[in-house]
Amino acid sequence: MEPSFENHNDGGLPQPGFDGLREIFGRHLAAAQGGMAFCVYRSGEPMARFYGGSTTRRPEPSAEVEEAWSARTMAVMFSGTKGVVATVAAMLVDRSLLDVRKPLAEYWPEFAAGGKEAVTVAQLLSHTVGLPYVDPEPEGDDPQLDNAANARALAAQAPLWEPGSKVAYHAATYGYLMTEVFRRATGKPVGQLIAELIREPLGLEIHLGLPEELDPRVATVFRSDSYAVSTFLQDPERRRIVERMYRNLVDPEKDPFNSVGLRRGELSAGGGIGTADAMANLYSRLADPAGGVVSRAALADATSTWAEGVDAINDRPLRFGLGYELADPIGTYGPVAPAFGHSGAGGGLHGAWPGKNVGFSFLTNEMLAENHDRRAKDLLAELARLV
Repeated sequence: MEPSFENHNDGGLPQPGFDGLREIFGRHLAAAQGGMAFCVYRSGEPMARFYGGSTTRRPEPSAEVEEAWSARTMAVMFSGTKGVVATVAAMLVDRSLLDVRKPLAEYWPEFAAGGKEAVTVAQLLSHTVGLPYVDPEPEGDDPQLDNAANARALAAQAPLWEPGSKVAYHAATYGYLMTEVFRRATGKPVGQLIAELIREPLGLEIHLGLPEELDPRVATVFRSDSYAVSTFLQDPERRRIVERMYRNLVDPEKDPFNSVGLRRGELSAGGGIGTADAMANLYSRLADPAGGVVSRAALADATSTWAEGVDAINDRPLRFGLGYELADPIGTYGPVAPAFGHSGAGGGLHGAWPGKNVGFSFLTNEMLAENHDRRAKDLLAELARLV
């Protein structure tokens, strides 16, 4: 299938470069059962936009497409949501509503329980707080959708290690914790903050808590037959911790990704829904010092290294700013540094190359395991050759 394609040369990419990106996108599309988009923006203006494939799963890549992926297609971004939340945090810092160096307990007194009175907002944002799962898990049919109940449980919980002494990706708990911190600091739910600070003033289709009328535009997410999480991890004891962290994500009998609960719930660790255009546009504005989204000082702080090393649970090399992933030893953000953004389960990747004023977004509904997935890697390698 040929991808749909838009070309904007005023951004500085030569036509041969677009042809190279088109070829790589088309090659991955030809092997896809689902659909995908790859968008590149510079300083808020589109440079290249690719869309193709199916918004639902086909039995094989050559099968007929019932509904084609287009510029209007939205998809669940999974942990790509965390980068949007990090942006909100930086915007609140600019407005003097949040101080990342303060203890969380100054905003949320109950969080001081369990020896956590000195834990800072920065430690939460940089995944060093030591609360990678919720214990005990709240009761109910879908406890992972209950932000308030999970936040209460985490506030009472003791960390697995001395906060700040280790780094380990907090896949779900990052969201419950940040949602509650935002509510305590501003009095507003996280979905409202994303709407007021990002979606409405910038005109970007990024939602946390999707309105029902937009459901028809959302691609159906599916796991490939070989999909797996934590592909760097070999230790069976820590694999059990991962299973507690990811909950339904590792249960092949469940399909939480397309549920109404996920779409309506404001799960700031992984429930954001948007378009590739919107995410690439946002990151290009963040990359541009004149972009006006976040001040230079706040962004410099947020994209400095606050934690790095090998994940204490997953064995994956990590490097974090304040909620953003940063360029790492395994080249998650391509062969360009500095870089920042956030990846999502199954292959989604959204980020920026500051200094080049470039933002990019790879969005898909076909979840592949990290150790098998070359889609975003190949596209970014070609893009880096051109900018």
